[in-house]
Amino acid sequence: MANYYLLKTEATVYSFADLVKDRETEWDGVSNPTAVRNLREMEPGARLIIYETGDVKSAVGTAAVVSVNAKDPKKPVVKIKAGKALAKPVSLEEIKKQKIFGESPLVRIGRLSVVPLTKEQYEWLVGS
Repeated sequence: MANYYLLKTEATVYSFADLVKDRETEWDGVSNPTAVRNLREMEPGARLIIYETGDVKSAVGTAAVVSVNAKDPKKPVVKIKAGKALAKPVSLEEIKKQKIFGESPLVRIGRLSVVPLTKEQYEWLVGS
């Protein structure tokens, strides 16, 4: 089970800055069955990368899972807390150039909004 995930959000709807301001939020609005399964599989303490879609198309910050309530398997309730902004946003273009992302759903399944990451992928995003 992955301990690292990337969560996509439309910056004009709910940005990383909004998460920082709110400090914590419930991650909702996910309907894709694979993305919902990924939410259900999260555990408290899982490390997250927040990726803004739309005009931004970049990983912009970190967060962590606070709690997971998967009583309703179709609508798990995942509470997350804000982490820190990345030193610089990491664009999708930069991500696609990295061999470690070659088989990642992030580049293979563009519409997937909750993407498992390897520790290596997470650390590369945070350290870029």
